[in-house]
Amino acid sequence: MQELLDGYKRFRTEVFPKRAELFQNLAEHQKPSTLFITCADSRIVPDMILQTNPGDLFICRNAGNIVPPYGETHGGVSATIEYAVMAVGVQNIILCGHSNCGAMKAVLSGNKHPTMPTVDSWLHHSHSALQLLESEAPQHQKWTEKERLRALTRANVVSQLQNLRTHPSVAAGLTRGSLNIYGWVYEIHSGEIQNFNSQQGRFIPLDENLPTPVAQPRLQLMAS
Repeated sequence: MQELLDGYKRFRTEVFPKRAELFQNLAEHQKPSTLFITCADSRIVPDMILQTNPGDLFICRNAGNIVPPYGETHGGVSATIEYAVMAVGVQNIILCGHSNCGAMKAVLSGNKHPTMPTVDSWLHHSHSALQLLESEAPQHQKWTEKERLRALTRANVVSQLQNLRTHPSVAAGLTRGSLNIYGWVYEIHSGEIQNFNSQQGRFIPLDENLPTPVAQPRLQLMAS
């Protein structure tokens, strides 16, 4: 706790005074361009990774960067998506998974957690990714555990993008052409982001060019 309090003190005495004008402008309104849906994992810090400022990203975090299909769970994720699109007016939605994800490890293991029934219920929304892994890459049983986790992480991003499309606000935005959606995977060890290219059916490194928005998803799991 002391580390947090020390950090707050530095923010109040060193950081805030230098950015006071920015915070003054943000005090009464926000206009972020992007809804960033990612995992609650402590190693993922969107503003650090993307070097964004306060007010740039509307962030939604949960275990496994999961988006339940519309109508199945009227919870915080669904409400955040609806609010971001309809009230805030974001133009982009980025769904970002990451390497070495504990949620994906749990899905891959197939184990139940008697002391964490809510976690098991939540991870049920990623079972479609496991089915995608098994149907699209039947040879996956021959892969190493690391290869299977990598493939499932990517399959989960594609699966959650499909769920995202079921939300009426998102579907309407895509139809109007006022909204783009993207699927990313962040590699913790290298700092690299890979973007899902739905035309090629694979994740490719994010470079200086504007990433292609997701069209109808398809995925080649073992493509690098």
